[in-house]
Amino acid sequence: MTLEAIRYRAGSLQILNQLLLPHQSVFENIKTVQDGWEAIRSMKVRGAPAIAIVGCLSLAVELQGGPQREGEELVAFVRESLEHLVTARPTAVNLGKAAAELTEYTEQRSQEPECTTERLQESVIGWIEAMLERDVSDNRKIGNFGAQHILSGVSKEQVTILTHCNTGSLATAGYGTALGVVRSLHAMGRLAHVFCTETRPYNQGSRLTAYELVFEKIPSTLIADSMASIAMREKGISAVVVGADRVVANGDTANKVGTYQLAIVAKHHGIPFYVAAPSTSCDLSLESGREIVIEERPAQELSDINGERIAAPGINVWNPAFDVTPHDLITGGIITELGVFLPSELQAALTGRLTAL
Repeated sequence: MTLEAIRYRAGSLQILNQLLLPHQSVFENIKTVQDGWEAIRSMKVRGAPAIAIVGCLSLAVELQGGPQREGEELVAFVRESLEHLVTARPTAVNLGKAAAELTEYTEQRSQEPECTTERLQESVIGWIEAMLERDVSDNRKIGNFGAQHILSGVSKEQVTILTHCNTGSLATAGYGTALGVVRSLHAMGRLAHVFCTETRPYNQGSRLTAYELVFEKIPSTLIADSMASIAMREKGISAVVVGADRVVANGDTANKVGTYQLAIVAKHHGIPFYVAAPSTSCDLSLESGREIVIEERPAQELSDINGERIAAPGINVWNPAFDVTPHDLITGGIITELGVFLPSELQAALTGRLTAL
């Protein structure tokens, strides 16, 4: 049985409420763009690829189930809905890129002489539906490219991976990015073990990644975030592989907070540090990570667990959801569906001026 977080058929969208995992598996209906916005904002759905897919699918189901809109009204509804969805969480680039591309596609398609309102709506929905299949295909390529690259740098038969946050089927349309690399290594019989961090304060590692690893019977161990250094020293870590919410032109990468410190420690121990991300997570419009807007989450996510206060009353809280890893710490490479590239090669690779070995 394949683990899935997004269930879609024409006119119907359900998402697995990830706030309830691992104790409950509850699918919730998304019927409108506002439902999609709230699911993204509250982190019922999370992970940069999944955010983009669910956001756009929420538009598709509202188009299919809502009132008929004509001509310019339909174009305006698509544009305004996408603008609203992008405000749910600003750091991950995938939804913003998809929104810009879909808005441009809708406006251009609407200008074609033979394009009726019905055809325009069908075209928009078809564009959105294609995101699902494309994401899974890209993730499998990322998994295979990453696995092969890691294995090419070691002499051992099997490797041990350390990963952070959740980058698997729960964060994508399926298979995953960094966890897709783990899946590919496991399928090849070349994975000895994977260590996953708990990923405070929202515990995506202990709640979600651990859930996926147990579900697929992948040999794995959960560690606290503060145990990463000693794990790298004592547990024979072959590579650190993480995901990304935004990779900019120079290779600087925004990912779940805690990634930056893992990259520093990996470099100290001489362990290759990889970022696994589809090209949809790459933003060449920004020159460096200093330009990335970092989302700050509510204080209660750090001070409380399941609604129970654990921090001392009155203490101030700073809760950035992401940090930026400088490109020079990404020593293994950036794994995309196009291949594995050094940060200095990424821009050329994405603009077609360089191909992977």
